[in-house]
Amino acid sequence: MISKLTDDIIFNPEKRNFPTFSLQRLLGQVFEPTEGCSVCILIDLEDMSLIKDFGFAKAEGHEVQKNAYKHFYLGLREGVMDALGMKGGEMFAYKPTYGSNLDLQDECWDTEGKQLSLDKDVYPNYDIILCISTWSATAPLTAKCKEFGFRGATLHGLNDVILNSGLAVDYNEVSADAEKIRLAMNKADSIEIDFTLEDGRVLTAWLGLDGQEAQKSHGLCKGTQPDVANLPAGEIYYVPTDARGQFPMKYEDGTLGVLDVENRNIIRSTLIEGNQATIDEHNQRLKDDPMTGTLGELGFGTQVLPVSGQDIQDEKVLGTCHLATGRDDHLGGDIVPTMFKKHENSTHDDILFAPHKTPNFDISEVRMNRGDLQEIIIQHFKPSDFVLRAARV
Repeated sequence: MISKLTDDIIFNPEKRNFPTFSLQRLLGQVFEPTEGCSVCILIDLEDMSLIKDFGFAKAEGHEVQKNAYKHFYLGLREGVMDALGMKGGEMFAYKPTYGSNLDLQDECWDTEGKQLSLDKDVYPNYDIILCISTWSATAPLTAKCKEFGFRGATLHGLNDVILNSGLAVDYNEVSADAEKIRLAMNKADSIEIDFTLEDGRVLTAWLGLDGQEAQKSHGLCKGTQPDVANLPAGEIYYVPTDARGQFPMKYEDGTLGVLDVENRNIIRSTLIEGNQATIDEHNQRLKDDPMTGTLGELGFGTQVLPVSGQDIQDEKVLGTCHLATGRDDHLGGDIVPTMFKKHENSTHDDILFAPHKTPNFDISEVRMNRGDLQEIIIQHFKPSDFVLRAARV
């Protein structure tokens, strides 16, 4: 699809016209074949009484869960399951994890209010599991799919923008675009990222990749092999083997800091502007459990999508990149939950660099080193000519 888009639309994705969201098209493309597959939906809820008779659908808030009910649960039962030859369609709720990619508790509840077990009553009994939640569950469900043999998709933070753009696209085209860019960036030795701050300072982060195979999150779980797609999809990523240098960090409260990295680990944060207490809290966390500062992912978006306000889609936008700290076992990495001091620390937390997310600094340039060659990948949050040529082959 990128090959069919003008540069104006690529650099201004809000101008792109998307087809109407179709659950049948999405599930048919992502999970082919679907004939004979049993499917269910997982959501997270703080108040488990609200799963009974879909009480959350009438309660205040719960926008993600309401989207799961309206567009997926009802969609499955109003013709999509029949059209795709699927069965089941049940919904279950589990307790929120309150952290990205933390393991799920085993207890869950059905829509009659009955308490069940994910391990005993859900994972073994469904071929396809759709997890539409507040917090990402990609890592724990990737581990569970290998144990129980199901396929699935995680769609955390689901909102109307995502439904009408990132989930409305043709996923065969998403996969093809991601593969073209993956091949262009495959077997990189290292990546260098220059960040220009408002005061003119330039910070550089270097990430060692050791010529590894680039991987792709492309949204397809075709066939019968256990796998979990993260939707919306559309990125290529690496598991860093080393990292050093500096990069800026914008915290949730708006505080800006500079992070120093040595031997793949964030070792300290220094205040640029904002709340010193936020910086102190992060430094204490790094001191208490150094694994929380280990870099476990470097990713690049490969799709032309509008900003949704949710990182799950916004990190897939062409011209953005992201780092992640914490567990990376679901990406083929070596950082597993047992390596953290306590369970609640074993998250996988994305740090997205994008104009809407980090307007206080610019990604002035991203460079890929491979053998004796160096290629520019991103300049000022825009894909380089090298990337666009690859995408248009």
